[in-house]
Amino acid sequence: MNTKDTVKQGATPLKTSNSLDRKISIAPMLDWTDKNCRYFHRVLTSHAVLYTEMVTTGAILFGKGDYLAFNEEEHPVALQLGGSDPEALAKCAVIAQERGYDEINLNVGCPSDRVQNGRFGACLMAEPALVADCISAMNSVVKIPVTLKTRIGIDEQDSYEFLCTLIESTANIGCDTFIIHARKAWLNGLSPKENRTIPPLDYDRVYQLKKDYPHLSFSLNGGVTCLQDSLDHLQHVDGVMIGREAYSNPYLLSQIDHKIYGGEQNAMSRVEVAEAMFGYIERHISQGGSVWQVARHMLGLFQGQPGARGWRRHLSENANKPGANVTVIEDALNFVRN
Repeated sequence: MNTKDTVKQGATPLKTSNSLDRKISIAPMLDWTDKNCRYFHRVLTSHAVLYTEMVTTGAILFGKGDYLAFNEEEHPVALQLGGSDPEALAKCAVIAQERGYDEINLNVGCPSDRVQNGRFGACLMAEPALVADCISAMNSVVKIPVTLKTRIGIDEQDSYEFLCTLIESTANIGCDTFIIHARKAWLNGLSPKENRTIPPLDYDRVYQLKKDYPHLSFSLNGGVTCLQDSLDHLQHVDGVMIGREAYSNPYLLSQIDHKIYGGEQNAMSRVEVAEAMFGYIERHISQGGSVWQVARHMLGLFQGQPGARGWRRHLSENANKPGANVTVIEDALNFVRN
């Protein structure tokens, strides 16, 4: 099927998202990719685009906390929004732009029951007109790119035509950048964790999108565990989004700038990366935070290395104790120093 001619190019002038180089991005992961995690990832890579956890419109507009806080060092950083009310999304988009985010991404891929009950996430794939209204509302009030992250299908609605309907409806009102998790989602019967692994990956379907809509930008997400995978996918699509592997094996990110973006080889060892976090941790503590809030994101830094188990155990047992400081990290490094 070739549907590229069905997109009404020029129906709405596309707000180009090419100002961000999305060859590699790090996936939004609920309860994981907070500002501490993102700062750590930025120490490892200067170029990869970082995404926040999904933040709901309700949290931003009515919550008591600051759900949009980020470190200036994180740029380029994108806010992922969850919601289905165009007016509320537009208000949040304005706030995000004022706060300095580089991109706003609408979540149309999360399959959790909690998200479905709020009528957003993957269930929105069944309502392409509403998704288009949401994208249009945000695009009309901000200058930064508004992008879409979605699955390839939901439940029994998993045909290529079903996916193309969503792509076309949003492309026609000004969205030119799509992040495609190459699995469909089962809204009933599978947990969010199971939805990350049980539905089979279909990379060819994402590749086909790029062939059929060459004027649009597509990043592939799902099952990427090494940079060679990324290089292979980049032969077919514009970008690759790395998910859990970036969290469980973060040192992988240290090779991105060189192998993907052609920059200089990162000469920082794992130990030096940990030491580069000392200043941030001290600042975080001075602002009322704990060592553990940062250290939990660093547990996988020495994955596969001698002493990695001692590193993880020491941090897990000591980083959340009252009065803990960077000495906890220094002591943990004794398990992995050569």
